[in-house]
Amino acid sequence: MNLYLLLKSLHLISVISWMAGLLYLPRIFVYHAENNSEPKVSEIFKTMEKKLYFYIMTPAMILSWIFGLFLIHSIGFKQLGQTWMISKLVLVVLLSFYHLYLGNILSKFRLDQNSRSHKFYRYINEIPTLLLILIVFIVIFKPL
Repeated sequence: MNLYLLLKSLHLISVISWMAGLLYLPRIFVYHAENNSEPKVSEIFKTMEKKLYFYIMTPAMILSWIFGLFLIHSIGFKQLGQTWMISKLVLVVLLSFYHLYLGNILSKFRLDQNSRSHKFYRYINEIPTLLLILIVFIVIFKPL
C-alpha cells in the first residue's frame, strides 16, 4: 500500500469531519441564541454543542494536523519553503484559531453568559467557508 496515499486519505477524512463541525457549530449557536430564554431547550443545545466540539471537531482537528504533518514529512520538508505551502499553513492556523474561538463561545453558552445575537453567529458561520475555499484553491492550483 502506498503510504503517501494512505496519509492523504486519512488527512482528507479528518479535514472533512473537522470542516463539517466548523460549519455546523455556529449554526447551532444561532438556534441557541434564538432560544436561550427557554431553559430546557438551552440545555439540549448545550449538550449538542459540547458533544460536537469535544467528540468530533477537536479530535478531527488534531488528526488533520497530525496527518498533514506526516504528509509534509513524506514529501519533504523543503516544501515548507514554497509560498503556496506557507500560505496554506497560515490559513490552517487561522482555521485552528477559529476553532478555539468557537470553544470560547461554547464556554459562554455553557455558563449562560452569551451576549451575542443570532445574527452574529450567522455572520461568523461564513468564516470557515471562506478559509476552506482559499485553502482548496491554493493546494490544487499552487498559484504562489
